[in-house]
Amino acid sequence: MPAIKSSADLRNGYNEISTFCHTYNEPVFITKNGKGDLAVMSIENYETLVGKYELYGLVKEGLDDVAAGNTRSFKEAMADIKKRRKR
Repeated sequence: MPAIKSSADLRNGYNEISTFCHTYNEPVFITKNGKGDLAVMSIENYETLVGKYELYGLVKEGLDDVAAGNTRSFKEAMADIKKRRKR
């Protein structure tokens, strides 16, 4: 069940919300006038989330390359890597 707090709770109980986010690694949803407005999370959780999106983007690029036939053999790739390491 998500944690939901009002904007007044954020203003008056920042430390409690911060502790919750760091303890449970979950966001707290902030409402304004009874409607969803913000999601608050720890920096660590945010960085992990952004990292996952970046990784998924790279995986998608790789899958798109495979689908388009932009591939080469493992032997060719390793030879190129070894050649670059000698420079």
